[in-house]
Amino acid sequence: MPELVRLYIRHVLIGFAISALFVTGLLYLNIANLWHLVSSSDLGWVAVLMLFMFNGIVFAGVQFAMVIMRMAEDDKLGGGRKNRISVIPEMTPELAVIPVQTKD
Repeated sequence: MPELVRLYIRHVLIGFAISALFVTGLLYLNIANLWHLVSSSDLGWVAVLMLFMFNGIVFAGVQFAMVIMRMAEDDKLGGGRKNRISVIPEMTPELAVIPVQTKD
């Protein structure tokens, strides 16, 4: 299996694990009385499944996007994440001149 596919699958699984923790936290802390709504309805499991799946899609996409963006190389510095140097522009104490038109 190609390395990129393994990377994708691994981080999608991480995203869905984060989703499981998030939905568990929502139910455990009873945010917006969610635990009562889910436990008192006969179709509450569908709501929990939808919360898990939709949050899993979002968290997996964000997780994979963060990993891919970290892999980018900076053309100016010639390297990936390991060789990255933060470039901070120098501040000058000079005042900027801004022309203002006045009505006479």
